Amino acid sequence: MKKFILLLTAFVFASTAWAATEGKGGLPLGSAVPDFHLENVSSGTEFSPADFQGKPVLVVVFMCRHCPYVQHVKKALASIAKDYEDREVAVVGISSNNPKIYPEDAPASLSAMAGEEGFVFPLLFDKTQSVARAFGAKATPDVYIFDKDQKLVYHGQFDDTRPNSGAEATGADARSAIDALLAGKPVAKDQKPAIGCSIK
Repeated sequence: MKKFILLLTAFVFASTAWAATEGKGGLPLGSAVPDFHLENVSSGTEFSPADFQGKPVLVVVFMCRHCPYVQHVKKALASIAKDYEDREVAVVGISSNNPKIYPEDAPASLSAMAGEEGFVFPLLFDKTQSVARAFGAKATPDVYIFDKDQKLVYHGQFDDTRPNSGAEATGADARSAIDALLAGKPVAKDQKPAIGCSIK
């Protein structure tokens, strides 16, 4: 009986960890990027929105390490940052998870992931979760894209693919918004909410 209860508890925990959360709500389109001052998990350097002023596009992605949805898109996210680096598109990752609940999301582990995946963008740690609250971020990965004036023009999913879907992540939705901004065109208003693990 005790073994059964332990197995049931493990199953419930795993099911909860995999439960999908929608990144609805949060900042309305047209909002200014919320201010933040967070350290890069790899270098300890502090970053804020002021460091990206003058960039044509600022992409902020709420992410972590343990989440299977982030694991699914991490290589495509690394590719986007590299593909648009020469066009001065700024990409920033922010992890707001409590490492006491998920040790994989502690700064040292996040830094290891950044090195393994070759991230060319800063991955910041939101220790108090105040930045996630300011953005209204609820899921990982959740994508916020700001224009040259640091006004929000896109909030939603990275793309339509999901873990175990058989399809590779491309970042199609994020790329479409970035490309529109770089071309001086309006970003489509039909934006699907992010789907992923809840920020804990």
